[in-house]
Amino acid sequence: MNIVILGAGTVGTSIAETLCEHGQNVCIVDASRKALERVEESLDVRSVCGSACEAITLFQAGVQSADLCLGVTSQDEVNLVGASLARAMGARRSVARMFNPAYRDSSTFDYRRHFGIDRLLSLEHLTALELAKGIRTQRLLGIENFARGEIEVQEFAVEADSKAVNVPLKNLDLPKGVRIGLISNGKGTIIPGADDMIGADDRVTLIGTVDDLEDVRKLFERKAPPRLNVIIAGGGEIGLHVARLLQAGRFNVVLMEDDDKRCEYLAQRLDKTTVLHADGTRVSEMQEARVGKADVFVAATGHDEDNIVCGVEARELGSRQILTVVRRPDYANVVEKLGIDLAVSPRDVMARQVLGMIEAGPITCRTPISGGDAEVWEIEVNRGAAITEAPLKDLALHRSLIAAIEREDFIRVPGADDQLTPGDTAVVLVQTDSRDETLKLFDSGKPGRNGR
Repeated sequence: MNIVILGAGTVGTSIAETLCEHGQNVCIVDASRKALERVEESLDVRSVCGSACEAITLFQAGVQSADLCLGVTSQDEVNLVGASLARAMGARRSVARMFNPAYRDSSTFDYRRHFGIDRLLSLEHLTALELAKGIRTQRLLGIENFARGEIEVQEFAVEADSKAVNVPLKNLDLPKGVRIGLISNGKGTIIPGADDMIGADDRVTLIGTVDDLEDVRKLFERKAPPRLNVIIAGGGEIGLHVARLLQAGRFNVVLMEDDDKRCEYLAQRLDKTTVLHADGTRVSEMQEARVGKADVFVAATGHDEDNIVCGVEARELGSRQILTVVRRPDYANVVEKLGIDLAVSPRDVMARQVLGMIEAGPITCRTPISGGDAEVWEIEVNRGAAITEAPLKDLALHRSLIAAIEREDFIRVPGADDQLTPGDTAVVLVQTDSRDETLKLFDSGKPGRNGR
């Protein structure tokens, strides 16, 4: 695939390195010749020196024939304009990195749709999702996020004597926002129907919103596990997102921030999180916050060194699980030797996200789940596709499930009477042996109704 990257900074370089390792043709654009020379010294890429906001620069980079254009400079506005221009000039897909959360808040204005960009990605939000996943997988076999993080896929083992065992799924009275996507046992993996039942120790994959999933999981547990105490050091965008992701679940969340104005900002946006005006890098204030009693400590300040040091201090004080944000790749070996359980690199998270977008056809992201027995796709719904011909209940969706629909400014789990329309993005759960059959439904002009 031909991929154009706007920005030769640390993020752009990391993405370029990952794409080159996977055999992609990469062109990188930056206004700094020195930055481009550093990239060219280590990677086999083409480079163009110039402004990512100028059409002539993008034309020289070949966006008119690009499969994907990624705007990942340090400036949101440059990313917006550059990705928008690239899409208008012919790039098949364009993605822009955003730091300012206002640009991703479609409740006030839909910047993504206005600028014609396929996706707005926040490095901070993606990093927070990875940290939250590392915390919450203590009680889950697997967890993945889709549709801008608003739809979640959870996989877990069903406990014996729980309420859902040996009960037909149609009698479980699940909320509209939740689907049982897969049931796995020693006999294999299936996408279940309304009359199927779950046995003790079966693996179940649930799909839905985080809030709904937390309530539904009670059906598959003998008793609810105790709430975990989580302390987060650093109230920046990453810390804010981690707290927001955890506070709705089975966690008592405390967020430490040393800037009083930022504390006010956080308190207004986190109604179930305790915000402390405290410096999470000072041992005395960590002790006052009872970090030693925490089940999980997350170091999410803006400095790698502070994150590593306070992570080690939290371990010494008695925290059971330590997670840190580490931006510099040369620190990776250090944290492993210091007793830190998980170090999340924002650049690595972004690179993995981009790899999931390297797909031909309408699929924009493909993620394997359930040990490879199934995949979750984020897929474009194009005009003329068979999947748009009828309500979901009338389509031949053999061994696949439409798990969510992203349409304009909302994302939701559909019902049987819902119908996909051109311009939607669908989250689809697909068993691996039915990939080709399912993909045909999203190709234009393919037969898709039952009996046709």
